Amino acid sequence: MAYKIIVDSCTDLTDNMKQDGHIQLVPLTLQVDDKSIIDDDTFNQKEFLRIVAESPNSPKSSCPSPEAYMKFYGGEEDIYVVTLSANLSGSHNSAVLGRKLYLEEHPHKNIEVFNSCSASIGQTLIAKKIQEYAEAGKPFDEVISLVKAFRDKLSTKFVLENLDTLRKSGRLTGIKALLTGVLNIKPVMGATPEGTICKLDQARGIQKALVLLANLIEQDAQKPEERTLAISHCNNYDRAVFVKEEILKRVPFRDSFIVDTAGVSTMYAGDGGIIVCY
Repeated sequence: MAYKIIVDSCTDLTDNMKQDGHIQLVPLTLQVDDKSIIDDDTFNQKEFLRIVAESPNSPKSSCPSPEAYMKFYGGEEDIYVVTLSANLSGSHNSAVLGRKLYLEEHPHKNIEVFNSCSASIGQTLIAKKIQEYAEAGKPFDEVISLVKAFRDKLSTKFVLENLDTLRKSGRLTGIKALLTGVLNIKPVMGATPEGTICKLDQARGIQKALVLLANLIEQDAQKPEERTLAISHCNNYDRAVFVKEEILKRVPFRDSFIVDTAGVSTMYAGDGGIIVCY
C-alpha cells in the first residue's frame, strides 16, 4: 500500500529525504525578537545564526497547529508521523490531536504518530526506518510495532558550545547547575528513554568533550554492526567529521552519515553544536 511519512521540522533530513515524495515536512516557527522565521526549505542557517548573535534575547520556537498536520492526513496512503519528543515540544500533541479530529470524519484511515523521544537526527533515523519497512511492503500494524522497538533502542547524545537557549526555554528542567562559561566546561548531554534531557558527563574544552562523547558511545553501543551512526552538526562540518572518525575508531557501526541542522535544531544546538544518534 502507498505510504506517507510526515515529520516536523526538527527532523534534520538528508538531501535524498528532502527530495523524496514520500516524506513531507510540517514546519515549526522560530521567533527572534520581532522576526518570525518559518522552518521550511527557505530556512537560511547562516542568516539565522547572525540574527540570533545580534539579538540580546533568546530565540523561541512555536509548534505546528493540529490543522497544519491535518492538511497532510488526506489521500489513500498509510500515514506515519514523526515528531519531536513530547517532553520537549507541543508538536507531538498537535499531531495527535490532528489525528483524533481527522479520524472522527475518516475512521478507517491508517495514521500513526510516533513520539520520537528524541530530536534532530534521532527523528531522521526513525523516519528512515519507517521508510525501510514500508518499502519492504510490511503491513501498517507491523511497521508500527517494529519502529517502536527500533525507537526504544536508539541513543541520542550531544555536545553544544552553549546551553543558554536550552536553559532559557526550560528544556533543562531538573538538571542540576552546569558549570560552564568561564571554566570552559562542556557537558556531554543525552536523551532519557522518556525523551527529556540529561547530563552524561563533562570535559574542559570542546575537543575533549567530543572525544569523551566518542568514549561514551564506545561504552554503550550495542550490536553496532547492525546499526547506523547519524550525526547532525550546526555550521561546523569539519567538527562533525572529526566526531565521526573518533567514533568509528572505537565502534564498528554498519553505516554512518552526516547532515546539517535545520531551523529548530540550529536554534537549540547553536553554532558548532553536534548531535549524534545510533
